[in-house]
Amino acid sequence: MLSKESVIGIVGTGVMGESMARNLQKSGYSINVFTRTKEKAHLLLENGATWKKSVSELAKDSDVIVTMVGYPSDVERVYLGQDGIIENANEGTYVIDMTTSKPPLAKQIDREAAERNIHAMDAPVSGGDVGAKNGALAIMVGGEQDVFDDVMPLFEIMGENIILQGDAGAGQHTKMVNQIAIATNMIGVCEAIAYAKKAGLNPTQVLDSISTGAAGSFSLSKLAPRMLEGDYEPGFYVKHFIKDMTIALDSAQEMGLSTPGLELSLKLYKELAEKGENDSGTQALIKLFGT
Repeated sequence: MLSKESVIGIVGTGVMGESMARNLQKSGYSINVFTRTKEKAHLLLENGATWKKSVSELAKDSDVIVTMVGYPSDVERVYLGQDGIIENANEGTYVIDMTTSKPPLAKQIDREAAERNIHAMDAPVSGGDVGAKNGALAIMVGGEQDVFDDVMPLFEIMGENIILQGDAGAGQHTKMVNQIAIATNMIGVCEAIAYAKKAGLNPTQVLDSISTGAAGSFSLSKLAPRMLEGDYEPGFYVKHFIKDMTIALDSAQEMGLSTPGLELSLKLYKELAEKGENDSGTQALIKLFGT
């Protein structure tokens, strides 16, 4: 069982991971940190976190390990490599991958963890940088009920909408559903803003009118204002959204499901990336619409 004396290991302190780790730290947990670029962990280290020189060292010295890395290849290396988490964590350790990754990989991690009496969960999130900072993320979880119950106090620090969706891999599948819904919504938001401007309307006032009606969405209320302000700083990177949509499209095709909206959104975001916007926030899609 977990307690306030449990040590939390954090692997990955990017836009999302740093805020999630900071909220755990503020709640009184001791934090171990490893990330490829140590400078990205400076705020956590300044506030008392312990730096670990490798994933293996962190794994050996942590009761719970939370990972928030970039790509499925990173997840595979961090968990399944010879110097990774599964090979080096102690029996009874809880490992929670909060990266958006491939459902089959989540199942593989769960199987190999179980063989070593390590408790694994896939728990990708939604809510962007704002949700991470405010501890208000939606957390979509795959794994066993008893493990979910044990780590719920940690989830409640990082998020608000926390649901166990099923066995291993169910969290990742749910995140794919989330990304599919966002994909076409982002196109709609951009087209709506372009239309408002073309019609000679004040787009800010238009947003005030439509954001609370049937058109309302996170993209409309949170990202559309950034589009109007020309703020393209990443709450969520274009490159990571492309990664997520690619996983979703591959998963859909494996199930024989047609997703034309997802395919169009992926095409547009790849075009955006080719124009040098890989490290911009997803709201930079508006640049393709001439506004």
